[in-house]
Order: sequence, then structure tokens, then C-alpha cells
Amino acid sequence: MDKGFKYQGMIAPCGMNCGLCIGHLREEKPCGGCYGREDKNKPETCRSCSIVNCEFLETTESGFCYDCDKYPCVRLKSLDKRYRAKYHMSMLENLGRINNNGLLAFLTMEDSRWNCLNCGSGLSVHRNICINCKSKIDWEV
Repeated sequence: MDKGFKYQGMIAPCGMNCGLCIGHLREEKPCGGCYGREDKNKPETCRSCSIVNCEFLETTESGFCYDCDKYPCVRLKSLDKRYRAKYHMSMLENLGRINNNGLLAFLTMEDSRWNCLNCGSGLSVHRNICINCKSKIDWEV
């Protein structure tokens, strides 16, 4: 697989890489991500997400929150704070990387950042173990 294309189409307006979500990685009825065409496998919290459904998002050129006049809004800052604390990932940092370096560079970085050092499988941001080999993930590395 070409570098940078594993997660293409899976980056949400808030900067979340939906390809890292446990809902997308589950074997049965995987979620298609924020931009997935079918909502049937999406959790209700994702379907009703105030960021994906934000009326200001339609006015952005890029489709990402960093282009919004309200950036960063209260909802995005709250989501970022929760993900930094619980999952060692920042939506605001992701959006900054996309804005500064482009989506392809961000996708390439994601391909290398989110792979298990033990078996090489893709990791979930929502788990502290590899879902393939069960190795514990040291987020401080």
C-alpha cells in the first residue's frame, strides 16, 4: 500500500483520523468514519456530532475546522482536551499539521505513527494494546 493512503477519506473535519477509531477497526459492522456513506454502523454520538453537522463547516474551503471563522470553537477545544487526556492524541495538533503541511503529508505521518512496534498492525487510538498481537502500547515513546 502506498504511504499515506491507508487513511485517505478517513480524516474528519475536527482532525480525528477515523481509521484509528475502534468503531472503524472492529470486525463486525465497522463504522465508515465521519464521511462514510452509510450511517447504520455509526454510533449515535458520531451521527449527531455537532462538529460534523456544524453549519459553519459548509462555509470552509477545505472542509476542515481550521478554516472556520470560529476556530477553535468550544466544542472542538473540549474534544481536544478529552482526547489529549484519555488517548494521547490532539485534534488541534492534527489540524495544524494538515493546515501547515497538507493532507498527504499528514496521512503519511499517520501511517508510521499508528503502527504497532511489535507486529506492524494498525493501532486504535482508543486502546492501549494492539488489537492484533495484544502488545501493550507505551504512549510515551
